[in-house]
Amino acid sequence: MNAIKSILLAGALIVGASSLGFAQSASTLGAGSNSGSAATGGTGGSAAAGGTSASTLGLGATTGDSSALGTGGSAAGGTRDTGSSKVNGNANNMNGMSKARAQDKGTWSDSKTHTKIHKGEVSSRTKSMAHEPGGPPVKSTTGINTGK
Repeated sequence: MNAIKSILLAGALIVGASSLGFAQSASTLGAGSNSGSAATGGTGGSAAAGGTSASTLGLGATTGDSSALGTGGSAAGGTRDTGSSKVNGNANNMNGMSKARAQDKGTWSDSKTHTKIHKGEVSSRTKSMAHEPGGPPVKSTTGINTGK
């Protein structure tokens, strides 16, 4: 349960950091735990460039025959903002994916999170990128797997 609280708090910090006005930034983080009979974990990330920002977060938990998975994201500040989230599967094999992208001409922010639960393990990966014209994009990637 503490891992879930840590991930949610970190996700809130990431979303807040994306609006601080950095020229170009990308950050990701993750946490997970496995007690043998239960596993929790997730990752999240945020990117900001110019006036655009994008954030995604994924979290999974499993114990015995029960599993839960949630994922989501948001994009803001661009002239073209897109986002999608989906979860599918059953208690033994769940997958969730969130994507968010904000674009304003050549400036863009992008974040993607893929979280899955399989055979009592939780794995999650987030990649966030931001770009402003005139330079390379900044990137950050984080992944966790409670089984390894």
